Amino acid sequence: MLNVARLRLLSELSRRGTIAETARALAYTPSAVSQQLAQLERETGVQLLERVGRGVRLTGDALALVAHADAVFARLEEAEAELAAAQSTLRGRLRVASFQSIVLALAPAALELLAERHPELDVAIAQRDHGPAYDALLSHEFDVIIGEEYPGIPEVVRDGVDRAELLVDPLGLALPAEGRLSRRPRRLAELRDAPWVLDPADTPTGAWGRAQCRGAGFEPVVRFESTDPLLHAHVVRMGQAVGFLPALLGEPHLAGTQLVSLPGEPHRVLYTAVRSGRAGHPAVRAFRSALVDALAARHPAAPVWSAALAE
Repeated sequence: MLNVARLRLLSELSRRGTIAETARALAYTPSAVSQQLAQLERETGVQLLERVGRGVRLTGDALALVAHADAVFARLEEAEAELAAAQSTLRGRLRVASFQSIVLALAPAALELLAERHPELDVAIAQRDHGPAYDALLSHEFDVIIGEEYPGIPEVVRDGVDRAELLVDPLGLALPAEGRLSRRPRRLAELRDAPWVLDPADTPTGAWGRAQCRGAGFEPVVRFESTDPLLHAHVVRMGQAVGFLPALLGEPHLAGTQLVSLPGEPHRVLYTAVRSGRAGHPAVRAFRSALVDALAARHPAAPVWSAALAE
């Protein structure tokens, strides 16, 4: 009988690519990972890894074994979901990864609903960027992640993941309510000399923002660079920069700013993602339902925008 824990190590190695990254993701030492994989080779009687420089590569037999192992993991999670659904009380721990604007705007209300509906369900939320959150989901560090997809930057389709759309969130140009940067431009190109606050260029948010500016014919002058949307709103409010902000932030975080809709009405798509085998778990279903209900209570209608920029 093959050892499930060792199969997990092999599956993780197929995603991470290196022994060191696999060890870090699963809280092993690299030597322990190597020893466990060597034992798995002895159990299977076939070569699973081959040396490539200083690293390793999975053989064809190993890749075939990973496919079977992932199917086994999914079936085990389906079994756990069935057992949980058969119980009269929903209890246990649900681990969630989310980026900041969802934590600010929706998570508190969703947690209140869950506390009322399922008081014995313990939900733990950790703030994670989009890419690391997906890696941690597939490593079983989290049960649910909340992700975002920006226009023109399509999401990578991942096997074994169940994705459910949560919200289409408009993206707007953020200007101070008063001061020298508060005058609404007719076109985005009029802000070519303005100071900007943007996410780092290697993030989907930052790449999208820079693409908007470049599409208008200029390279933005980035005075502030941060992944913190509250910092973005603050420096805009203080008249130190202009930027792009999502409507979901809402009051009070957007107080002191004005949002101008952009040509084409761009938006990001927010969604929840879980491993396919866990999609039917009652805790996952309860969390997704609470998010939808919290969104409906907080955001019953489209946001009110000021006049749009010209094409």
